[in-house]
Amino acid sequence: MYRLHDSLMSCNAWKVRILLRQLGIPFERVTHDLAKGAAKTDAFTAMNPLQRVPVLELEDGRAIAESGAILLYLAEGTPLLPTEPLARAQVTSWLFFEQADLLKPLALPRFYNLRGTQAENAERMRFYHEAGKAGLSRLDGCLAGREWITDAGFTIADIALYGYVSQAHFGGYDMGIYQNIGAWLRRVEAQPGWEPLVVEATS
Repeated sequence: MYRLHDSLMSCNAWKVRILLRQLGIPFERVTHDLAKGAAKTDAFTAMNPLQRVPVLELEDGRAIAESGAILLYLAEGTPLLPTEPLARAQVTSWLFFEQADLLKPLALPRFYNLRGTQAENAERMRFYHEAGKAGLSRLDGCLAGREWITDAGFTIADIALYGYVSQAHFGGYDMGIYQNIGAWLRRVEAQPGWEPLVVEATS
């Protein structure tokens, strides 16, 4: 059985859990307290030298790090990852966009707010909000008139984008202005196997 190493606050890990549920793949969840340095132990570092979650531990003990890589691995051979080269490349490009353009701008303001440190990080919040609004506007525009983000239908591209975008309001973003994103989020949540994110602010 797979073992998924994650943390309560990680939307990157949440994406992987959603995909595992949607594919009906059994797994053991190992939740780490990153605030207490759980990802910096020798045992964790041996599994992932980058010292972060998520990590998918395979049955033979080998491990895969980085949410995009895990999604690609798990979705191989399923309808959630096209086999046609161009369609596959389009799905993969959105995984890159999410990590490059949305991850930090959405994740860090959310983290500051959940930790109650937004005041001391006010300048960083302004910086990330400027970048995050640009990324969200691009995504909203690309979803105009579309049900899913690529022509291949519902794929891991939608799952990858969903995680932090769905939580952006916790970082102080006014998501009401992104009408296309709002409708798309509801469609993702209506898919079989979707699970809500449960977060404790002190975890």
